Amino acid sequence: MTQADPAAPEILLIVDDDELNRAILENIFAGQYHIEQAENGRQGLDAILADPGRLCAVLLDVMMPEMNGLEVLRELNARGLTEQVPVFLITAETGDEMMKEAYGLGVMDVIGKPVVPYLVQRRVGSVVELFRARRRLGSVVERQKDALLAQAGKIIELSHGMIASLAAAIEFRSGESGDHVRRLQRITRELLTHTEMGKGMSQQTVEDIALAAVMHDVGKIAIPDAILNKPGRLTAEEFEVMKTHTVQGAKLLENIPQMRDHSAYEYAIDIALHHHERWDGRGYPHGLVGDEISVGAQIVSLADVYDALVSPRVYKAAFSHEKALEMILNGECGVFSPRLLECFRQVHPQIRALYETKEEG
Repeated sequence: MTQADPAAPEILLIVDDDELNRAILENIFAGQYHIEQAENGRQGLDAILADPGRLCAVLLDVMMPEMNGLEVLRELNARGLTEQVPVFLITAETGDEMMKEAYGLGVMDVIGKPVVPYLVQRRVGSVVELFRARRRLGSVVERQKDALLAQAGKIIELSHGMIASLAAAIEFRSGESGDHVRRLQRITRELLTHTEMGKGMSQQTVEDIALAAVMHDVGKIAIPDAILNKPGRLTAEEFEVMKTHTVQGAKLLENIPQMRDHSAYEYAIDIALHHHERWDGRGYPHGLVGDEISVGAQIVSLADVYDALVSPRVYKAAFSHEKALEMILNGECGVFSPRLLECFRQVHPQIRALYETKEEG
């Protein structure tokens, strides 16, 4: 179970001129949040602007005196606050024009009156949890970015081996063995050196891509522990947060000044960002298709899957190398380039041998 963040906002603001409606909504949510009320739009707007960071959500009526709900929404949107605080319209008016404007202004949902308690509770609760996850992510990034950038910059200046140490530390944080990144580096080098996947590449380019493979999951440093190490299946909202490790990884690498002068820089950015793309276009974050995905990102994606299959995890035993190869070739573990699959099949005996020998990164 995810532990509550003591710094997370817990106040839900109900803005409605009808006292009975406010009482109904308060009764629905009183067990989950601290409730505050406003009797009209102007009062509600003032309450939000006073300290938007303390609010976990706003339930906003449309038809109110002094300032109606859409007018409040326009003000919040103009100030960028609908990105920070989820706003729900609670209204009996559900005309197309009103809903189109409301969604255009950033409202999270339009809930019709009379409200259905379990439905409104679920819809509001899901969004509140998503915003909390975003806040936790932002908090983690802000707390760790400076320290991470300073540390990573020094590491890159020292040696390639120290880059591997940073990546291994991140793997340990997510419950992986530190050997995972070193194996990915070796598998990537094997495929680029001994198959046509590396055709036309210099040895330096091969080494740069293999080094970049080590840093593929650096963005996981920004993922909250409750999501990164959750033993069960992630919710849809949690998975959206997890997916951001690709973008966060690229951003972190981009912000290491010393990294920009390294010959592996462009490959590291690309692999961190695109190692979860799929050949059929159903990957993330950009939905790249086919050879829009770089050779390096394709190889690291396959190597990551293979190593996960043949390694024990808390949720599964290790598959044999033959079974892992069979599963990958049969398309059970993602969609990869046919050319890459054939190359992987050709050098699988050598890749398997990598697990039986010790080798410096």
